[in-house]
Amino acid sequence: MIIDRIQNRNVYPMGKAWQTAFEFLFSLDENTEEKKYYLQGEDMFAMVTSYETRSPEIAVLESHRKYLDIQTVIKGREGMAWFPASELAVKQPYDEQKDVEFYHCPDLRIAHANIFPGIFAVFFPHDAHMPSLMIGDVPECVKKVVVKVNVKLLNAQFLAV
Repeated sequence: MIIDRIQNRNVYPMGKAWQTAFEFLFSLDENTEEKKYYLQGEDMFAMVTSYETRSPEIAVLESHRKYLDIQTVIKGREGMAWFPASELAVKQPYDEQKDVEFYHCPDLRIAHANIFPGIFAVFFPHDAHMPSLMIGDVPECVKKVVVKVNVKLLNAQFLAV
């Protein structure tokens, strides 16, 4: 997992796909159309969506094997929790078609971060994550982007578990 300011993206030498993803992120604003954007076919794409944040009891805990997620919000703010996937009980086995595995949420969060415009989070295949969490007790409408990058496009040294 990486959590950092978008302007620090070059600290992570993960290659051309990484640069392409962040060039796309820099092109977004609150008026960006909500849809799927293909940055490099099915190997790298982004989804811009809006929704209300939710409580941990409603949010889902997931991981991916084929893609890593680069997530940020364009408008609003949301919490994200992180867990080591290898230590979790599987709730729904890996679906290769959707590239997702769901987990039962443990009582204790290992790490939690609040994400807002200018901050990004990266979740690797070994990172289980629970995004779209409320900050505080009141749901908030967020506009968010998730860039999905096929792990084969990145420098391998960052993918070791």
